[in-house]
Amino acid sequence: MNKDTQSLTKLVNVGDYELQHALVNAIIDSSPDGILVVDENATIVSHNQKFVEIWGIPSDRLRGAEPGTAIGADDSPILAYNLSQVKDEQAFLARVKMLYDNPQLKDQCEIELKDGRTLERHSTVLYNDDGVYLGRVWFFRDISLQKKTESNLRDLADHDPLTGIPNRRYFVERANQEFARTKRRLTPLSIAVMDVDFFKQINDLNGHAVGDEVLKSLCKAGEKLLRKADIFARIGGEEFAVLLPDTNLDVAVVLAERLRQSIAGSKFSLSSGELNCTVSIGVAMLKSTDTCIDDCLVRADGAMYKAKQNGRNRVEVEG
Repeated sequence: MNKDTQSLTKLVNVGDYELQHALVNAIIDSSPDGILVVDENATIVSHNQKFVEIWGIPSDRLRGAEPGTAIGADDSPILAYNLSQVKDEQAFLARVKMLYDNPQLKDQCEIELKDGRTLERHSTVLYNDDGVYLGRVWFFRDISLQKKTESNLRDLADHDPLTGIPNRRYFVERANQEFARTKRRLTPLSIAVMDVDFFKQINDLNGHAVGDEVLKSLCKAGEKLLRKADIFARIGGEEFAVLLPDTNLDVAVVLAERLRQSIAGSKFSLSSGELNCTVSIGVAMLKSTDTCIDDCLVRADGAMYKAKQNGRNRVEVEG
């Protein structure tokens, strides 16, 4: 019984057992959580319909003394069924066993199910007034919608709304992570910075809507050429960066040149017709003397401006 239930129960005349029992049942049945209560012998003494619904427990598992319930039965059939529904069966079973073996422990965790849902679980122990262990109560709540909303919000925070690719914030976060990993493992790391040539003219001659379409089409073309491990991000208006983990300078230049050639040779299909564009790319590799990822990013950015100065539609390397 949780604290709210205990408090409400105390409001009832302690001698009126039937009223207390009815009140507790009403609270359990109206709860938005699935509730399961077991005694000290792991026998089910109570559960609500929400518990059955959340877990999708079939009727043949409800083998209790009361028809259509598991009340009065050992919790093994229910536990076995629930175990079959979770992704990590071993961790789920180990945690349940630990809680049963250690009555003093409370529990709060999230459980991923095989059907894609996520349940939040709370569990606490039940004692009588003399401190004698009576059993354990489990609360389950389906938080799948909440998790999906949180995921969508993270996605919005991490991605550029126009092109759909990662934004500068996400790029910097991942770049810092790769910087730390590279320093630990002594592996190579390169960065390419890319800027669309004469993008202002594209906007001025065709309008910003066309300019937006160019950026989206360019991103689609770029994503097709890059590897899954690479992080392709929009870090400015028409400026992009590519994080290339486990990639030395020579390989990074090859990838950058392949990207440049693909974009230069493409005719982007827009609502107003077809349009060509080119990009200038600068490439740099992390040095052992770099103290942060910005050191490498600044060099790649400088190489990109060098490509602009040397005629655009080209790849330049730091230094």
